[in-house]
Parts: sequence; C-alpha cells; structure tokens
Amino acid sequence: MKEGWLGDYYPILFEEKASALEKTYALRDFLPGHHLVGLRCWDDFIIEDNGGSLFTVPTVPLLQDHLQTFELDLKHGELVPDEQTTGTIKWYVTPICFGGDPKVGPNVDWVNLEQHTQLVKWWNHKFRELLPRMGQA
Repeated sequence: MKEGWLGDYYPILFEEKASALEKTYALRDFLPGHHLVGLRCWDDFIIEDNGGSLFTVPTVPLLQDHLQTFELDLKHGELVPDEQTTGTIKWYVTPICFGGDPKVGPNVDWVNLEQHTQLVKWWNHKFRELLPRMGQA
C-alpha cells in the first residue's frame, strides 16, 4: 500500500492488497464489474471498471448513481505521507448519508483498515435494508 498527500487530496492505493480488500469490502456485491484501487481523501473509493476507466464513489452508500470519473496523475515518489494519519482512515461515526456531521468533531474517528472494511460493509448493508422503507427501491 502507498498513501500520502498528492496536491490537495490524500490517496491510499491498495496495490497488492486491492484484490483481497475488494472481496473483504464486498465491492462486487454493491458495484458489479468494478475493481478496487484505493481510497481518495478517506471518504471515497477509487475504483476501476472492466475497461480501465477510473471513478470515485462514496464508501457509503456504494451506488452506481454516485460514480464520478476520476483521473489519477500519480508518480509514487510524489506522495507525501502524513505522519499523523498514516495507517488510519477517517470515518464518520454516523455516515453523512444517514445525517452525520461532516465537520471534524465528535462524528469523526480514525480507524484501522480492518475496522474500516467492517464499517463500510455494515453501513452499506444497512443502507440497502432501509432503501425500500425510504421509497427508493
């Protein structure tokens, strides 16, 4: 894995761990035909479609409608790791799509990769469970 500031955003590239993490995050359950590349600014996955095009999508909810095209102009030597956050991922205790506050404060926590995979799966399953009740199914 490689991570660090690249201009005004912070990518975490999963590299050799991408395939295993794709399964752990259950990405294909939510976005079939896409492959995990990494995270952009902790909030969004960087994913690739079968044609090689890159996209970002919020980690919660993982919805096709939320895909945005993305260009990764990266030379690994340009990543500038942040010693305060290396090895951790910012997480909204209550995700924004569930009404959580996006500002730094009590709704923001820093978790490790294993915790992040569990939280992303749990909240995405919860989102899918609630969709019919919200009249969006």
